[in-house]
This record gives sequence, C-alpha cells and structure tokens, in this order.
Amino acid sequence: MCVSSAGHAQDIPGIEICTAEKAMDRRTSCLQSNIDFLQKTMTKQALDQQQKLDAANRQIQALKAALISQQGLIDELKASQAKLADELRKKADAPGAKDAAPAKPAGK
Repeated sequence: MCVSSAGHAQDIPGIEICTAEKAMDRRTSCLQSNIDFLQKTMTKQALDQQQKLDAANRQIQALKAALISQQGLIDELKASQAKLADELRKKADAPGAKDAAPAKPAGK
C-alpha cells in the first residue's frame, strides 16, 4: 500500500499568489484572504511588542526602586563614616589622652 505524499492542498493561512487566479471573484477573494492574514499578523505582533515594552517598563521601575534603595544605604554609610571619623578625631585631640606619661611600675 502506497500513500501518496502529494495530498490535497490544505487551507493554511498565509500569503498566497493571487495573480495566478483568472476569475476576478477568486482573485478578489484571494487578495482579501491575504489582507486578513496580514492584519491578524500585524495585530498579533503589535500585542507581542506591547507586552515586551510593558515588561521592560516594569523592570525599569523595579531597577529604579532598587537604585533609590541602594542610594539611601550609601548615604547612611557615608553619614556613619563621617560620624566615626569625628569621634576618632575627638579622641585623638582629647588633652592628656596620649600625652599622659605611662605609670611607673611600683617596687623598682
């Protein structure tokens, strides 16, 4: 039993060559089919691109929020560092702290 691979043509949506049609009504129908296919394809592509843009915008907003959070942490760390530097400077400048003579050991 042999099965012929050259079966009947299926109606698969896509662009068809309409100039091969001789009858005007068939040619018109073919062109309308092409128009419908192109409109559906453009609509689908537009929706896909809009979804990608929306996802990218959500990611940008999330990254902006993360950046603001990190900037706040950096500001806090800078403030802590400045406070610590002031405290160390005050300790170093305190009179008698490093000028005091070391105590002599008793019994010698």
